[in-house]
Amino acid sequence: MYDGIYIKPAFEIHEIEKLYGGSFTRGNSVRLLWKNGELFKAIFDSIAGAERFVCLEFYIFRNDETGIELAELLKKKAAEGVRIFMLYDHFGSFGTPRKFWAELKKAGINVRASYPFKWTAPLHYARRDHKKLILIDGEKVFTGGLNIANEYRGYYFKRHKEAWRDTGILLEGPIAGTLLSEFNKSWMLWGGKPIETEVRSQKPKIQDASEDSKLLTLNSKLLTLNSDLPVLPIFASSSRGRRRLRKLLYYSINHARKSIFLTTAYFTPGRRMIEMLSEAVKRGAIVRLLLPLKSDVLAADYAGRASFTELLKAGVQIYNYKGRILHAKTAVFDGCWSIIGSANLDFQSLRWNDEGNVGILDKNFGQQMIDVFEEDIKNSAIIEMEEWIKRNFCEKIKERFFVLFRRRL
Repeated sequence: MYDGIYIKPAFEIHEIEKLYGGSFTRGNSVRLLWKNGELFKAIFDSIAGAERFVCLEFYIFRNDETGIELAELLKKKAAEGVRIFMLYDHFGSFGTPRKFWAELKKAGINVRASYPFKWTAPLHYARRDHKKLILIDGEKVFTGGLNIANEYRGYYFKRHKEAWRDTGILLEGPIAGTLLSEFNKSWMLWGGKPIETEVRSQKPKIQDASEDSKLLTLNSKLLTLNSDLPVLPIFASSSRGRRRLRKLLYYSINHARKSIFLTTAYFTPGRRMIEMLSEAVKRGAIVRLLLPLKSDVLAADYAGRASFTELLKAGVQIYNYKGRILHAKTAVFDGCWSIIGSANLDFQSLRWNDEGNVGILDKNFGQQMIDVFEEDIKNSAIIEMEEWIKRNFCEKIKERFFVLFRRRL
């Protein structure tokens, strides 16, 4: 209401549901996890407390110190009678030896691989199950950008003592049952038998953070469990699902009036996205893009930089995160509509991969997302047009070369 005139919000639940073709699940608690290993601590603690079943779906599950520690915990829970279901991407976890999976199966853990290589359909191997999902007892859900490997946890390498910068989320409430259904679809798609479980109806719990956790957070606000929030599952496991994901992303960019804050590990935009971000600036929105200074896929870095000149001219603010590799995938529109999950802003995620994200429509949670974004900005360098156009000629050649392959990066 402004001077007696009602101003319709840019984002409303019923309009998002109508456009996406899916429903929000109400009555959930949400906890943002992003700083100094608190995500992995919460995951290990929650799995240790599992009583009935644990479902895991990951792109990368390595047999390094982090993967072995989690595997041993899963074996222990299986011995206690907890049912364990693990789905891993065959390509992403290609380096994990068969012996590792065999030992898990021997311990009574149900293990399946998604998108296994087939000589009869080699192009099928180009697709990835890029989702990152842990469900515990039908009550708790973890998702975000992490994988199960040392670099995501910060297992103190000799050269890299800090974990990659990632963002995860813990959800409790009815959304757990919804996401269990999504996992069940993937599990059956890759040869698993239907998982028959009874999801307990429960109200979301608000727990006090431990003293250790409090020391690890930016401030107490970021650890607060947000209760009774509407959460939209944004899962793409088919061509139709990926079209719906793109449609929702484009809708969100086009309808933002005040601000668009995007964080992604890999940025290889198409013409449509470049134009939409430019148009958002023209209509008065602040558009900020946070990218890694250097990712683990150098070719993708160069392909993304090919769009920087046009975006900078349009007024888009681009920041390079310094230090650790930035691997988070988040978006905040007008400080109220947030998306967190596994999807990057690249062709692979939006056109080929199976992805798992959640959307949350809430101003308080949106402000927490902005607070995290602003904290990351403090450790980033903004790209100025004057300096950008002076970059090395060889760098420009690399950008023009790798952008030719952006559809496969």
